[in-house]
Amino acid sequence: MKARGGRILRTALGIGLFLVLVALAWEAFKFLGGDPWRLEGIGFFHDPPFRVLQANDRQLPHLWEIASALAQPVQRNQDQTLGQFLIGAALFTWREALIGFVLGALIGLALASIFIHSRLLERAFVPYVIASQTIPIVALAPIIVVGFGRGLVAVVIIATYLTFFPVTIAAMRGLSSPDPRAVELMRSYAASRWEIYRKVRLPAAVPYLFTALKLAATASIVGAIIGEGPGGVPEGLGRAIINFNQQYVSGPEKLWATIFIAGLVGICFFLVIQLAEVVTLRGRGGSASRA
Repeated sequence: MKARGGRILRTALGIGLFLVLVALAWEAFKFLGGDPWRLEGIGFFHDPPFRVLQANDRQLPHLWEIASALAQPVQRNQDQTLGQFLIGAALFTWREALIGFVLGALIGLALASIFIHSRLLERAFVPYVIASQTIPIVALAPIIVVGFGRGLVAVVIIATYLTFFPVTIAAMRGLSSPDPRAVELMRSYAASRWEIYRKVRLPAAVPYLFTALKLAATASIVGAIIGEGPGGVPEGLGRAIINFNQQYVSGPEKLWATIFIAGLVGICFFLVIQLAEVVTLRGRGGSASRA
């Protein structure tokens, strides 16, 4: 348990270190090629030695300007700050993604369970499952919206679409991972397919499933954000990205803040699944490390 708890801590620290390195690289780029800037509190003025278009304040605002924007009103003459607005939008998007995540995981596990018990169905349909992921989601999203209407249902379907594939593939691998001798032993005791599945195959597949679920968690967030645009959902991060993109010239900090919040939602969802993995596998020794 301590080892797995340490793994979560290492993962969180690794993500934090990566974000710090990105922040340092961001500001170093602006320090060398951005617009002149001044820190009013201490009277510091800096005129970068180079001029790089991608480093100017419109293309790449300073991180402290993005952080400051979170405390400013989301729109003029409004009491709600940008940070409050984005937290509400993030929670709304996460709820959509969670529904799609759960449905996609259930569909993926069901498909894998069918395929593992029928080689005919596996040979017939697995190529189509793989081929389904070659369709760009930005092209598929409007089609789903036309078919199911604008709103929550279309967004959930898009999130489900991005979730089911990794779960299907990982579950197939996990369900076929038990030692054949263990399966034969169960059969020698006249165990049914359901008993073999429940007592041998499914427990062996759990570590593989969690590996896929961690990938699917972030994919479901991406699917929900993409679906909110054509889906006409006004409350989520997808609509916020579209709105702030239209206001980019006058306030680039708002769009960058929205992008960062969207990334944090995906990271938090990933860590939640990893915590669930630790709790679920705490009594299984090193089996989780195989996947």
